Amino acid sequence: MTDLELLARITVNPKVMVGKPVIHGTRLTVEFILNLLAHGAAVEEIIKEYQGLKVEDIRACILFATKSLENTVFMPLAVEA
Repeated sequence: MTDLELLARITVNPKVMVGKPVIHGTRLTVEFILNLLAHGAAVEEIIKEYQGLKVEDIRACILFATKSLENTVFMPLAVEA
């Protein structure tokens, strides 16, 4: 699946979840899915819990976040002593 095909699975609509990016046809935000993954949820667990999701939806969330951060400059979250 190409990047464009994956990214087409993510939509942004100001009337859905206050305009946050969501998986098309759901109210599951990219942020929510990434948070589940960050806290150790397996892709298979997420798909089982949220029927109708596909592996490609999870991959689309990761790609969306990657593309969103490509040109971002970060400041450290914490100052090292």
